[in-house]
Amino acid sequence: MQADLDTIRKALSDDLMVVMIRVGLIAFVLVMCFRIFAPFASVMLWALILAVALYPLQRGLVQRFGGRPGKVATGLVLVGLLLIGVPTVMLGSSLADHMQGTYDAFKNNQVTVPQPNPSVAEWPLIGTQVHAAWQAAATDLPAFIKEHQPQFAHFTKWLVQTAASTAGGIFLFLGSLIIAGIMMAYGESGSRAMLRIASSLAGPAKGAELHKLSTATIRSVATGVIGVAFIQALLLGVGFLMAGIPWAGLWALVILLFGIMQLPVAIVSLPAIAYLWFGGDGSTLSNTLFSVYLLLAGLVDNVLKPLLLGRGVDVPMPVILLGAIGGMVSAGMLGLFIGAALLAAGYVIFMDWVEQSGPESDAPAQPAG
Repeated sequence: MQADLDTIRKALSDDLMVVMIRVGLIAFVLVMCFRIFAPFASVMLWALILAVALYPLQRGLVQRFGGRPGKVATGLVLVGLLLIGVPTVMLGSSLADHMQGTYDAFKNNQVTVPQPNPSVAEWPLIGTQVHAAWQAAATDLPAFIKEHQPQFAHFTKWLVQTAASTAGGIFLFLGSLIIAGIMMAYGESGSRAMLRIASSLAGPAKGAELHKLSTATIRSVATGVIGVAFIQALLLGVGFLMAGIPWAGLWALVILLFGIMQLPVAIVSLPAIAYLWFGGDGSTLSNTLFSVYLLLAGLVDNVLKPLLLGRGVDVPMPVILLGAIGGMVSAGMLGLFIGAALLAAGYVIFMDWVEQSGPESDAPAQPAG
């Protein structure tokens, strides 16, 4: 009997040792793969999101005009690079020239600030402070800058960091767009591979449902958030340009970023309206028309977002919106899509569990006898 127990202990010890070695090797391989893939994770995830969002367009062009999927994907990538890259380079060059000219003007004491309108002091809450600061800058600009040098230095540092971060994000987006074109060229096989992975993790039926839900959620967020932000930035940018507001293209880009980050664009549109009335040279009629246009364009997202966000997804729109906003707060722009997809999948899984584990008393009672 003792010999049998010793044999069992030895067998269990050997098996346990083999299992521990295998688990350790698997964990080591997973950690090393993650460390190797981590520098490219953001680019690949952005590329996957862009490929999922643009794949219906690419497939529609292939069916309409014919041709190979690879050539159509290449054409989409080239159009995207031209539409995004060329205006970005032109805007960056213009901004750099303007900043250099502003620096030279400050250095040669050629910058003058106009006297403030007396009505500025009547603004509620901040009118007195704004009028006093504006008056001081108009009277003696060098002394005003010297007095507020720490604030100007902090603002300049923040501006340079923001510009560098924005430029890095744009280059990351362009690189992801190129990789997305490669993914779209192999869209059919890639979709089947993702479906097999989801089916192996959640079962054939539930895996197919989650695969469809994730794809539809990414496309819904791309349309309802980025699409609406682009439309709003275009409308307000055209309004700024027609109203003669300086740096109209730059403010349109800021509005695009604010729209994607779900921040109110009134932060830009209301100061622009104030500039029309207190700093512009237009007539009362033109200022009124442009003010109404800018107010309506700033509120267009409240109409378009409920119509587009969550469209084609069997999940309530507030769930998609909360997932997008929460994901963006937690993980930046990339979390905008990942958060929405994860919360939508969690909502579907939870509701399925509720339906399957509901009390049997909810069923209609059978008649007696």
